[in-house]
Amino acid sequence: MRAPEVSGLDSAAMRSLDAALIRAPRGRLLALPRGVSAGGLVLAATLPILFLHADYQPAAALPFGATFKLSDAMVLLTALAAASAATRGGLRRLRPGLPVWVTAALLLAWILAATFYPLLSSRAYVWKTHLVTAGEFSEYALLAPAVPLLLRRRADAVLAAWTLLAWTVVATAVGLVQWAGWSGLGGWGRGLRQPSFLGTHDFAALAAMTLGLGLVSLLWGLEDRRLRRGAWAAVTTGTVGFVLGGATAGVVGLVPAAILAVAIAARRRRPFARRTLAATLAATAVASLGVVALRSRDFDQFFRFLGAKPTLATTTKNIQTYSQRTVLAYIGLRIWLHHPVLGVGWQGSSEPSAFVRELPAAHRRFPNVAQISFPSAQRRYGVQVLYVQLLADLGIVGLVLFLTLVGNGLLTGLKGALRAPPLPAFAPTLGLVWLVVALGLWTAQGLTAGLPLDALTWLGFGLVAVRQIEAA
Repeated sequence: MRAPEVSGLDSAAMRSLDAALIRAPRGRLLALPRGVSAGGLVLAATLPILFLHADYQPAAALPFGATFKLSDAMVLLTALAAASAATRGGLRRLRPGLPVWVTAALLLAWILAATFYPLLSSRAYVWKTHLVTAGEFSEYALLAPAVPLLLRRRADAVLAAWTLLAWTVVATAVGLVQWAGWSGLGGWGRGLRQPSFLGTHDFAALAAMTLGLGLVSLLWGLEDRRLRRGAWAAVTTGTVGFVLGGATAGVVGLVPAAILAVAIAARRRRPFARRTLAATLAATAVASLGVVALRSRDFDQFFRFLGAKPTLATTTKNIQTYSQRTVLAYIGLRIWLHHPVLGVGWQGSSEPSAFVRELPAAHRRFPNVAQISFPSAQRRYGVQVLYVQLLADLGIVGLVLFLTLVGNGLLTGLKGALRAPPLPAFAPTLGLVWLVVALGLWTAQGLTAGLPLDALTWLGFGLVAVRQIEAA
């Protein structure tokens, strides 16, 4: 899809750019856009690997129990390409995102410190293992500054958009086959939410990215038929994939993200038609309601957990998603109350030395929850809510740093989306959509390094800082 290259241009300019940048030689359905830079090619090639489960990637063992995966190699290659681009063109493209880069560096420095200060206590803490994951989490942060450095031309953005759309189409096709009953690639069974080749939560993240790309493209008023077809394809496959991923936390992010995109387009007086607005709201509603319908069994069990409906044997004997997440968040909050300033260290809340002392209170508070839902030395579930885990692991300092980073990202994106010329403003608008979606998805995911959700988050931080896109 070629949405970024034409936003804010009139019909004649759209047709001219489309003819100049997209050539379809005889015998080929689609040719790569002319003028793609080497860095743009690297970024586009990295996207599919970032959104592929680690189990399906080649990997090599490293010291301290670390594993070097293909996605790690691609992230580092992207960072090297960005460094090369900075060497040739300077760092001026990073200037709009300076508040983001500074607070991100402070947060990552605090995470690094949080892998060592637990050693000063008497608690057991596997610092070598956690140092590795802190390094991988920091590695993915390199994607953020790489985005404004590598998306230099319209053709780079076009290629990245087409790649994302194509990969989501493949992921959604796999998810549909799994939903129909195929058990391959860890399919969950007929009629249930599905992982595709990512995992359920990350499948929803990928689909939400593409859905957001399609919605922003439509709201930016594309007039060329081929461009609009691409936008509609993104909306369609994104909506279906989002429902199949079945992440209710994704709805928490998708709804405000869509509203924000509509508000920005209206504020900028983008020339979208009423039917486009209706389609945007309809796609958001269908995606959200589809997830709720697919997860109806989980909601039913949650209402039984809350006492709104009679309790069944399955409510108290089996793990139920929402009740377990409530228990784990409760344990995480209790850990934080005992370590309010510094927390128990990066990913320390998953250590028995941190959570065992909280188990008696949790059992008293939730006596009807299945015993297997509670963590133990053999079941280290973690907190599974980023915001609570930040408190438990990094203390109030870590949460404040993260919220400051998010605030800077949102402010940077809003400045670009509302003040930049129409074409460059497309990227920060999309970045805001991705960032808000990610913030919603993190309400049901703990801090785990190397996830596709990590990639979505840092790519969002990168897009909000984009201000310059060259014509060629």
